[in-house]
Amino acid sequence: MNSISKKAPEYLGSAVKLLSELISFKSVMGEPQAYMPYGKECADCLAFAAKTLSEDGFKVRNFDNHAITADFGAGEAELGILCHLDVVPTEGQEWHSDPFKAEVREGRVYGRGAIDDKGPAAAVITAMRMIRDSGIKLRKNFRLILGSNEENGSADMEYYTKKEKFPPMLFTPDGSFPVINIEKGMIRFGISGSYTSGNKALLSLKGGSVANAVPERAEAVISGFEIEDIQKLCSEYQPEGVILSVENQDNNTICIKSKGKGAHASTPDQGKNALTALITLLSKLPFDGDISEKITAMSGLYPFGDSEGKGIGVDCSDELSGALTLVLSLADCNEGHLSFMTDCRFPVCRRSADIIPVMTEKLTQAGLSGSASLVSEPHHADENSEMIKTLLSVYEDCTGKKGKCIAIGGGTYVHDTENGVAFGAEWSDENNMHGADEFIGIDELTKDIEIYCEAILRLCM
Repeated sequence: MNSISKKAPEYLGSAVKLLSELISFKSVMGEPQAYMPYGKECADCLAFAAKTLSEDGFKVRNFDNHAITADFGAGEAELGILCHLDVVPTEGQEWHSDPFKAEVREGRVYGRGAIDDKGPAAAVITAMRMIRDSGIKLRKNFRLILGSNEENGSADMEYYTKKEKFPPMLFTPDGSFPVINIEKGMIRFGISGSYTSGNKALLSLKGGSVANAVPERAEAVISGFEIEDIQKLCSEYQPEGVILSVENQDNNTICIKSKGKGAHASTPDQGKNALTALITLLSKLPFDGDISEKITAMSGLYPFGDSEGKGIGVDCSDELSGALTLVLSLADCNEGHLSFMTDCRFPVCRRSADIIPVMTEKLTQAGLSGSASLVSEPHHADENSEMIKTLLSVYEDCTGKKGKCIAIGGGTYVHDTENGVAFGAEWSDENNMHGADEFIGIDELTKDIEIYCEAILRLCM
């Protein structure tokens, strides 16, 4: 271990301050504006980071508010570290503190982006400050790349790479330790259709807030039913981990609410899907028109508790990357129109061409249509590369634990790069990433700073 890396605890206060400042920006993707391709808050967050890094003495470039870079030294960068400053929305989530005002309690920093990915970005910037303050001269230049569209398709990196190549060595603190070198493929698949209704009608069905998460909440408004009958049905059908509630509304309508547990779409088994639970309940109601047929079909294709695509016939797995996962994540149905979104993560033994036709055919048989809005094939970096070997050695020396390469279902920021890997910054799955009360542990943040400092030194000295 380098003596510089061991100074991480001395820099913790400044790291927490920087993270708190980053969290204060509600950098959720917004409406594009002039020179603000992902909305004002994302652009403002990038501007703050650029100002901070420039004042720290690093050479900063702005790529038209898609991304910024900060170089540590001169010449071509040989190492790139890629972080993102955009975050997912908080609507529909029950936080115990303001998600956009960092709160330190119980040894943790709470706030949206604390673990994904503002906390890791703050750790890397702090590591850069430690190396700068040491006065050591690095043999190789490295570049911090901060983007602002990772949560919505990484259009920022598509733009960036048209202007600039990634350095030959590239990692992102947008995953977990030790090293992620395999990432499943990803398909965002939209579902649409029409329906007819009568006196017993489905007036609306809404659920979820983002495409890449298990929906925590869903609600439906119906008419033509007695509330006592709906209450009885809810008491008889009690999906595990989901709370159903019923209330009368104006115009003789009834609102059924479903509350489950949110989770990232790459780990749907950690959540409870409020939307599929509600759809299963609705499939038990005798609606007029063909809505009963459509809802029953959706319940069969995406049954509550099925997170592996068995209902729609795309389940598969392999030894390298594990099982396919599938989440029905969004619903916005009303006035005779059905609209849903699914998130599918598939193993390296499959390509998107093996998955999409199967889903399309099953939906066609159900009288619905589907189309892919995002397709990304699996990512696999060679675990024998010198960079990966070095990162694993850093992990082992800093933690005393055995380092190894792992595969995940989540798409990290390096998914569409040639040889990039994810290196931290998560230490467990208990950080509520994308959910309410997202946090990063103070001890974990300190260790992240130490690890990233050591990694930069070993790869660039």
